[in-house]
Amino acid sequence: MNLDIQAWKPFITSRLFPVMENGKANQQMLDDGNECFYVGAKRDDNGVMIHCQRDESLITKGNCIVFICNGQGSVGFANYMDVDFIGTTDIVAGYNEHLNEFTGTFLATVYSQERPKYSFGRKWKTHLRETEVMLPIQHNSDGSTRFDISHRYSDEGYIPDWQFMEDYIKSLHHKPLTTKNKVGQAPELNVKKWREFRVGDFFDIHPTKAIDGVSADDCVGFGVPLIVNSAEYNGVAGLCDLLPTEDGGIITFSDTTDGNTFFYQPNPFIGFAHVQGMYPKTRTWTEGELLFFCTMLMFDARGRYNYGRKMRRDTIAEVMLKLPVDADGLPDWQFMEEYIKALPYGDRLEG
Repeated sequence: MNLDIQAWKPFITSRLFPVMENGKANQQMLDDGNECFYVGAKRDDNGVMIHCQRDESLITKGNCIVFICNGQGSVGFANYMDVDFIGTTDIVAGYNEHLNEFTGTFLATVYSQERPKYSFGRKWKTHLRETEVMLPIQHNSDGSTRFDISHRYSDEGYIPDWQFMEDYIKSLHHKPLTTKNKVGQAPELNVKKWREFRVGDFFDIHPTKAIDGVSADDCVGFGVPLIVNSAEYNGVAGLCDLLPTEDGGIITFSDTTDGNTFFYQPNPFIGFAHVQGMYPKTRTWTEGELLFFCTMLMFDARGRYNYGRKMRRDTIAEVMLKLPVDADGLPDWQFMEEYIKALPYGDRLEG
């Protein structure tokens, strides 16, 4: 299906979404648990920050567009959320009777194109209701424009073409990712019994191999991942038609960013300047073990590192990281593996 955007018409947000609700929570109000998503000013992972216990007084109903109205790097983006969740005060949820996973995905994508207009100096929450977006409109069987005499959606009487939006998303070539795992089936994390271990005892840490002159401009959409200094998309800038410089099965991080760039790299890739690699020393780690360890590193680094305090490889090597232990007081690798594989979509891991 083609997108003839020249024929699209403008619609005001307040009329597209007659019901708009602010998020109600901050992280200090949450209880530990796996019953509910905590959604905030985060573009990736559909805005999910953490899992938490469900609190009906804080719940925001699903089947809505989540507008990110505050937050460095994410303000101006929108996501579609299909299930109930707890939202931060940085988001606004918009509702329309025509929303579903397809029209919601279409609208979230369109709204995310508005991001360049908004920043900390021009808050989206202040201007959200007046934000105007271009959308396809409905036509009669003879090709003429269909109008709504109640002018529900626009002063001109144009009607959004909800069916086109749905059909367009359905026409994209994709296969939905499914999981048999349920939220809450993972074993409990009893961190009080965990012990600290030095990261450098498990990994050699040194720069990844880069290719001189290669940048995101060389990404052609297929081939080998280029891992750069980014906190999004697992650090992948794109795919290059070049030979990899690194094997997969390691953790990478950037020594120029703020602590949110620890990523497990499952496949061979091309390194980049200031991207450090964490190479297992004495054993071959499974995918589940590396994902668990990577997540713990990210939690440890959150708020500790910034542009004034870099994540140097020697600093990371000396980090004392808490891990689950077995009966002998050694890292419980089996528990880490089983925990990751019990999470939703953990059953899709190969190793």
